[in-house]
Amino acid sequence: MRREDGDAADNLGLGSETEEPVPLLAAGEQPTRPSINGDHASLKPERASQHRHGSAADFSGERMLRSATERPASGWRRAVFDLTGGLLRVGPSAAEVRERELVARVKLPIRGCRKIAFISRKGGVGKTTTCLLAGHTFAGYRGDRVIALDGNPDAGTLGHRIRRETTATITSLLTDLEAIERYADIRAYTSQAPTRLEVIAADDDPHITQALGEQEFQAAIGLLERHYNLVCLDTGTGVLESATQGILDAADQIVVVIAPSLDGARAASSTLDWLDENGYGQLVQGAVGVVNGVRPLNGAIDLDRVEEHFAGRCRSTVRIPWDEHLETGAETDAEELDDTTRRAYLELAAAIAAGFAEPSESRP
Repeated sequence: MRREDGDAADNLGLGSETEEPVPLLAAGEQPTRPSINGDHASLKPERASQHRHGSAADFSGERMLRSATERPASGWRRAVFDLTGGLLRVGPSAAEVRERELVARVKLPIRGCRKIAFISRKGGVGKTTTCLLAGHTFAGYRGDRVIALDGNPDAGTLGHRIRRETTATITSLLTDLEAIERYADIRAYTSQAPTRLEVIAADDDPHITQALGEQEFQAAIGLLERHYNLVCLDTGTGVLESATQGILDAADQIVVVIAPSLDGARAASSTLDWLDENGYGQLVQGAVGVVNGVRPLNGAIDLDRVEEHFAGRCRSTVRIPWDEHLETGAETDAEELDDTTRRAYLELAAAIAAGFAEPSESRP
């Protein structure tokens, strides 16, 4: 299922260079993941996957084209290349090669639809922002359809983080569910960002959103998975909420968002405890932990130890730096992100995409 439009990577500030041949890691190869701070982010060894036969999806430009004419994206290497008309080619830097590897991972093909739930039992940790920016990153690089759904029963704010194209909400979608048959029908209920990420907003009245429960959200997700390849699901802070239960039951993967503080880390770990104890153990094993809003000097807490703890429980962990553009809570423009923030969200999207090859972990 593909869009009629072209790629939108330019909206994330990478330009056309991301379409150059991208070196891919061999199947099953463990990536080296330097964090945004220069050290190595924690990465739990991937579970051994069964041997699979190749398919037509293997014949992508990133995988099969030779890189003899590779052009550096920026810096002095690019200047030398341009000044000599390409006669003198200095290979790309390690950081550029790493970025191309991440882009290739983000663009991995998906069979059917994958549903990613973003969760946290603590409010104010940036869960909605993480859901939104992960969606922007996927939509900006991939050629298929990506949507984010506001599943917060307490009048979520996801719909206020992009420019609204419609006043429709998830309630409107559910009301007209039987009449929606085609992708074109759904577009009347979504707002689309420049990255081509689509968003379905929640109602501003919490009395309306709190009336939506497990069955309603499963019905909405069931509709979306027939028309989209990737669905990002923003949740509320209450894992016992009926709405959140419905989202977790439908999810293939989860992203647990962790505040860089002692109580934030404790709340995130207790969330994983609850999931383990209530039948969602497979989601925990394939989870991605996100330590969000990390400042250059983050006080007395040892983030390496925090990350080590979650690396032992989740499939991988990623740090997202604090970014002034995201602090306002207003409309989010992916082009306004600091370069280190943009790279961190690319790391996050690649970590999520690493789970696309795994079978769906959603409960029957």
